[in-house]
Amino acid sequence: MRKHDHALLAPGREGSGRTLHAPSGGRSRSHLPHVDDRLAPPETRLEYLDGAELFAAPADPPHATQHFDLTYVLGAHVAKGYRGAVDMLTRTDEASDYAPDASIFAQKPDRSGRRRLEELAFEVCDKQALAVPTGKARRLIERGVRRVFCILVKQRRVLEWSRETDGWRPLPKDAVIEDPCLVRPLPIQSLLDAASSDDAVARALLDKRVPALEQAVAEGEARGAAIGELRMAQEAITTALRSRGIDVPAGVARAIAGCNDVNKLRRWLAKAVTATTASEVVAGSRRKR
Repeated sequence: MRKHDHALLAPGREGSGRTLHAPSGGRSRSHLPHVDDRLAPPETRLEYLDGAELFAAPADPPHATQHFDLTYVLGAHVAKGYRGAVDMLTRTDEASDYAPDASIFAQKPDRSGRRRLEELAFEVCDKQALAVPTGKARRLIERGVRRVFCILVKQRRVLEWSRETDGWRPLPKDAVIEDPCLVRPLPIQSLLDAASSDDAVARALLDKRVPALEQAVAEGEARGAAIGELRMAQEAITTALRSRGIDVPAGVARAIAGCNDVNKLRRWLAKAVTATTASEVVAGSRRKR
């Protein structure tokens, strides 16, 4: 373990100790298996890291809820042309095949028609041995993943892997993650705070121009415009009367304020410029009641 490994907390996974024998030597990308060539059996909880078999155990809160919050926020931020995934196995080398907790990869297949390597990867860490997420991050970076992040559940912090130091660096809580894979900058705070998550998701979906959401916004704006027109017409009637020195009794004021028919208000406004009393303006409506 390197001296900077203390910066990373551990999630709840433990290795079984069984070792997989694999070819030794350097990790030349040209001789690596494809990211979709499986070493770990899919749809199980087994993973492999440097030949060691790991068991990905289920989690309790707050580890489990942090997984949900991560995928909730991340999913809304995935940009066009990219795809998000949860627990997707990635073959990083001959002896390693494991799944980041969440990842984003280009949606267009590679030249062979198979899925591409993820560009962003996220781990949620709680009780795991320090060497495991650190080793995973190194292998992912060596394989070509551009950025790897780790959420520390107990410390409520987010880390990003640094190529320069070969270790984790903490990200300020008021920082954002900017990347071509994301439709808009992802606030760090939204990964740590459920209240901030909803705001971040809503802003991301607006930036994506989701049709249903755009329609809801347009309908809201239309309702707001209609209400604004009603209020202006109601105020114009009382202003017209009072500017002519005509008193507006409480009953008439209530009738004007309670009218939600803009066409009727327009008729009342026309009356208000010639009426001798306020009651004349709403007389027809009051007789019908």
